[in-house]
Amino acid sequence: MTKYIKLLRVEQWVKNLFVFLPLFFSGNITNADLVLKSIVAFVVFSLAASFIYILNDYSDVDSDRRHPEKCKRPIASGAVSKDTAIIFMSMVLAAGLLLLAGSHFYLHIDIGRFSSVILFYVLLNIAYTFHLKHVAIIDVSIIATGFVLRVLAGGYISGIPISQWAILLTFVLALVLALGKRRGELINAQISGRTRKALDGYNVQFADIALSISVTLAVISYLMFTVQPEVQERFGSRIFYTFIFVVFAFMRYLQQTLVHNKTESPTKIIYKDRYIQVTLALWFATFLLLIYDKQF
Repeated sequence: MTKYIKLLRVEQWVKNLFVFLPLFFSGNITNADLVLKSIVAFVVFSLAASFIYILNDYSDVDSDRRHPEKCKRPIASGAVSKDTAIIFMSMVLAAGLLLLAGSHFYLHIDIGRFSSVILFYVLLNIAYTFHLKHVAIIDVSIIATGFVLRVLAGGYISGIPISQWAILLTFVLALVLALGKRRGELINAQISGRTRKALDGYNVQFADIALSISVTLAVISYLMFTVQPEVQERFGSRIFYTFIFVVFAFMRYLQQTLVHNKTESPTKIIYKDRYIQVTLALWFATFLLLIYDKQF
């Protein structure tokens, strides 16, 4: 069973928590109906992402077998055969479609625009898997777009409007993570002497400059989000001071990236880095206190 969990890349599902952002930032975290809809969005998006992960592992099996880390993936290692992977991938897709249909017919959730976002995400990532991941800049832009689609999916299924600043913040935040991963891969390639086509359009200097630009845009976007009239009305003017957590988290990420070269897999930071974990927890707790203070 472990090999199939690895094939799904369940640890990567943390990225799909972005579907809850519209619910969280709108102050509706205590609305049971909207929470249920967002949970459905999370599960469906996770299944769609796992479908893409399996497809990617299937198509890259030969190159993965030559990679020091990726060779441990279930298909590349031989733990799961290619034929079994195809069957399992079809089952994951079917499960997602059944959940969508069940949510519509039994929970009476409007899945129209949400389904369109999921379909676009799947098609975009199929193109990414078979070609676009080898095109520099476009590859990281697609990754960032995927996070925006997660936020849009959460907004559409819950009926919560999303501000333009929130969309921009999501895009540049994901761009920071994607560029950090590319930089980590470049550093590893210099050490091991192994490279791949996706890195041909990058070097460390370009990655450093692009990271700096993206982090600057992310901080500005967050600041602009906090001073929006509707946001201050919803949370109070004190929301502005949460920028302290955001700046610290980005500084820590840049330290890990530029000083320690530990960001080939950005999701590992969330699981392992105590500083960022505490910062995110404090940021989350502060928002909850602001929501509680405004509502009660």
